[in-house]
Amino acid sequence: MASRRKTGSGVLEKGANGRRSSKLKDGPIVMDTKAVFAALYEVCEENVAFFSGGPKGPTGEAAQKLVDALLTIQKHARSLEPVISGFAAIYHHFDFDPHIPANGYRSLVKVVRCCLLHIIHKGRYITTNRRSIFYRAAHNAGEMEAYCSALCQLRALLYLAQRLLHDNSHGNLFFQEETGLSQSFLREYASMHKGCFYGRCVGFQFTPSIRPCLQSIAIGLVSFGENYKKHQSGIGVAASSFFTSGKFAIDPELRGQEYERITQNLDVHFWKTFWNVTETEVLAGLASMTSVQVKVNRALSVPPTSFDLPLASDPTLTVTISPPVAHIGPAPVQMRLISNELREGQDSEKLLAMTRSEGGPISLSLGLKPKKTPPSPWLVVHYHGGGFVAQTSKSHEPYLKSWSQDLNAPVLSVDYSLAPEAPFPRALEECFYAYCWAIKNHNLLGWTGERVCLAGDSAGGNLCVTVSMRAVAHGVRLPDGIMAAYPATLLTAYASPSRLLSLMDPLLPLSVLSRCLSAYAGMDSQVDKQVERVSTLSMVKRDTALLLRDFRQGASNWIHSLLDTNRASADTVRKSVSDGTLTSPNSDQSVPAATSDFSEMRESLKSQTCLNLTTHTTSSNHDKASHTSSHSTNSTAQNNPILSTTPLSESKPEDVSFFLSKEEDPSLSSSISAVAIPPQEGEEDSESPREFPEGFEPLRSEQLAEMKVDPSPIFRNPYMSPLLAPDNMIKGLPPIHIVACALDPMLDDSVMFAKRLRNVEQPVTLCVVDDLPHGFLSLSQLSKETREASNVCMERIKEVFTMKDPPPEMRKHRKLNRTSGGAKGASTKHFQRTTSSEGGAAIV
Repeated sequence: MASRRKTGSGVLEKGANGRRSSKLKDGPIVMDTKAVFAALYEVCEENVAFFSGGPKGPTGEAAQKLVDALLTIQKHARSLEPVISGFAAIYHHFDFDPHIPANGYRSLVKVVRCCLLHIIHKGRYITTNRRSIFYRAAHNAGEMEAYCSALCQLRALLYLAQRLLHDNSHGNLFFQEETGLSQSFLREYASMHKGCFYGRCVGFQFTPSIRPCLQSIAIGLVSFGENYKKHQSGIGVAASSFFTSGKFAIDPELRGQEYERITQNLDVHFWKTFWNVTETEVLAGLASMTSVQVKVNRALSVPPTSFDLPLASDPTLTVTISPPVAHIGPAPVQMRLISNELREGQDSEKLLAMTRSEGGPISLSLGLKPKKTPPSPWLVVHYHGGGFVAQTSKSHEPYLKSWSQDLNAPVLSVDYSLAPEAPFPRALEECFYAYCWAIKNHNLLGWTGERVCLAGDSAGGNLCVTVSMRAVAHGVRLPDGIMAAYPATLLTAYASPSRLLSLMDPLLPLSVLSRCLSAYAGMDSQVDKQVERVSTLSMVKRDTALLLRDFRQGASNWIHSLLDTNRASADTVRKSVSDGTLTSPNSDQSVPAATSDFSEMRESLKSQTCLNLTTHTTSSNHDKASHTSSHSTNSTAQNNPILSTTPLSESKPEDVSFFLSKEEDPSLSSSISAVAIPPQEGEEDSESPREFPEGFEPLRSEQLAEMKVDPSPIFRNPYMSPLLAPDNMIKGLPPIHIVACALDPMLDDSVMFAKRLRNVEQPVTLCVVDDLPHGFLSLSQLSKETREASNVCMERIKEVFTMKDPPPEMRKHRKLNRTSGGAKGASTKHFQRTTSSEGGAAIV
């Protein structure tokens, strides 16, 4: 287990493996930048002198390539040295607090230093072995050329980060506009060369134990992409990929080139297929054999029926929970129940009737009648990641089984519907319905109903927060806490320093991420179209034109659905909490476009959902609930004025403290100005401004891909991007434990969301693990570091379960009366609240 130090506003992880050079037992240390650059210059000069064709030095093409690469590295390093030193002097101002040293600027500097250290290590290896008969001249020249290219691109990213420093408000990590600087970054990303980061240098910034895994994923991806569409089944593609992967394993340059082509040109359906390969019977069986064995692993299909839940503020009144209806109408909600022990209720006839055959039977080990244990006081409701478009609970089974065993508690993982077939807000509706169903049917899950924690990674972390926001808005019982691993809290195209890391991230390239988010926003109109392999620039331009058209059409249809009240009121779908509020704070009116009958039906369901998300349907008994639910929103408010709610108002800048600039310290302003770079003179208003100074240009890709994205209100919806929610929507959330990755393109999402929660005095902890990629939970079985990072997440969940009860003023807002099956003698102690030096409150 990683050691950690608790503070007034967060938790500092000292590293999952306890062996990293960047951390010591007494906390983080600062790397000696001058020493690193001095070592780099020394090793480059020594090898240049040897390989320049002197009396004893070797000559030839490989030697000349090595010399050219080393000279270019020195040139880049001389330009980078003052920039790195400048960032090191100011990046601590963007941390969550002094004890949590993490933000995108730090991460960029760390990646550059890591690249320099790799070059130094490789240069010293060459120095030691260059006279050996086993020395491979061409191989080592190729290695140095690859890192030289990587250093060039990193230099470009630091220039872009300097632009961010100039244009951003004080203390903000995001440039809060999707035009201007953000558009410029997207344009640069589309044209910059990325293949060097997917070939010899793949995963160089991560811990060494994970790099072979990332290399295997890269080889598998390009092999899969080459055989994509040649076979109907995913297993067929996987089998063909296995036989053609050899050439990509022995030729890293070819692998990098093909990886870049795939990430820029193949659409979301390809990624959906590739990410789901792990769920094929063969691979899923292998994963199951190597994971912890549990006694209950049932796939459930919960019928779409309405039920009532009591209000948290007044249990004599109830709110009606109706099944999800967005886009595809009412349908069963899929879940998976995992439990290390067979508990009372988990073998009930009612639960057995909901079991899907895919889940398999409960394993019986002790005689004909299995021994049942009492219900657990704890339950984990889990939402999986996958960019909202891929994977299911089956992909995440290995670590969920470990959690169930270590926590000694059941886990209910929700298989929500995926985009593009079921875009926003379908997944949110299903996840909220599943949470409420678990509260209502705790006796079926082997749970007393006492404590519940929401847990999720990436997209699942987003859903944990938004489900809780809906629970707050509708007055039902809140979860006792949230564990969100590397969550996506801002789904817009706003630029940030950590998002620049997507240029080199092998698991989260920006082009892939943007396709996933567009699909989740409902902007992929060609969900049934068979995807063809793209290989020419003309086809890329054609697909980009279609994408931009879909963005405009999707935004128009969504806004129109909010305004078309006649169509919504004519719909017979029952008003409910599950239909509740998704009003965008930035919507504008638009002219409705002509649609087919099928499109009109889907838009009607979507319109009904968006309108009814402003309604609470409450009553003191079931009959009254049924009666009230048949009325319109206005009549409901009139009949129950105390219980009525107001639709979300337009979100004003002053309502979102995230956008407010603090009063700047003149000395700090001058320190930042010394590092920041303004736009090139005369280029600010130009259509294609030059981002880099004269004499420097990053490497450009031969396979361009347009990354322009039209701004759309739906991305700024607080239920899609909770970081943009007004303060009144995030007040009252349960304690949130965020586990982020220092090298994750989404790091700034976590840091800024934690800051926002602290600013409104919400209980929050931020834990940052080093040297691991986004999605480390799915890789938890592959290395010691990922296993320990998974345990960090599990420990955060345990903290939710063992946390002392909140004081009365918090409890009356968020806590229901305990169910009859609740554990006796529950703790009545209080939270201990502390205040950091910056004035933020936190739970310790």
